[in-house]
Amino acid sequence: MFDIPPPPSDSPGMLDLATATRGQFEPCIGQPFDLAAATGPITLTLTEVRPLGPARPGTSREPFALTFKGAPALRVPQQIWHLEHSAIGAMEIFLVQTGADAASSQFEAIFN
Repeated sequence: MFDIPPPPSDSPGMLDLATATRGQFEPCIGQPFDLAAATGPITLTLTEVRPLGPARPGTSREPFALTFKGAPALRVPQQIWHLEHSAIGAMEIFLVQTGADAASSQFEAIFN
């Protein structure tokens, strides 16, 4: 069994995705998020935080989507990835690659 060290004392810790809101991510547009890959960290930039309509009955959170951009040649499988941001902390989110062109690769995460 491996011991996982606690986050540094100045780290915001793990973001609770069950209560995460669009408003927590909107100030981070244009900022880097580090994706933890087996080959080392990969930097993605948050480019959009988009509302996806009203909250479902029985829930309080309005669904939203995050769009990230990475290097043009970047290809990663869709799966749960560990991401870190300096202000909002670490999170485990399901990322799907939605496109790639000569300028960037694009990824999306949906919060229902």
